[in-house]
Amino acid sequence: MYGIMMFLHIVGALALGFYLVLPIVFSKVPKLTPAAQEGTVSAIKTLNTYAQIGLVIQLLTGGYLITGGGGGYTRTWIIVVIVLFLAIGAFSGMLGKPLRQAIEGIRNNKGIQDAGKLRTFSTLLCLCVLLISFFMVYRNII
Repeated sequence: MYGIMMFLHIVGALALGFYLVLPIVFSKVPKLTPAAQEGTVSAIKTLNTYAQIGLVIQLLTGGYLITGGGGGYTRTWIIVVIVLFLAIGAFSGMLGKPLRQAIEGIRNNKGIQDAGKLRTFSTLLCLCVLLISFFMVYRNII
């Protein structure tokens, strides 16, 4: 059972990998035509939804691996990982409204209204995913 959970945990982590390239994508969106902007932001909105599903997979499998896996995790490591996990969930959830507003603004020929929020949330998501990945690989550091 441990092997299956670890496999599903890695699949969930791959879904979160989308957030690593998000700041780069958002830096290029303003240079696109309005039709391309709408398509790109719509794709990002869809991928954000899939990444949030991956986050749920991470929650379920990670909970099993910590409690039933018997990995000898320290309390500090568990707390840091849970805080980073919650931050990823919060930032990805907060990204949803500016994405919807951006799509609406592009459709109404007003452009992307909350470009600053999109860049900020995508950068914070990228940093949190990098940090949590680091602590997953080097769990003995803390």
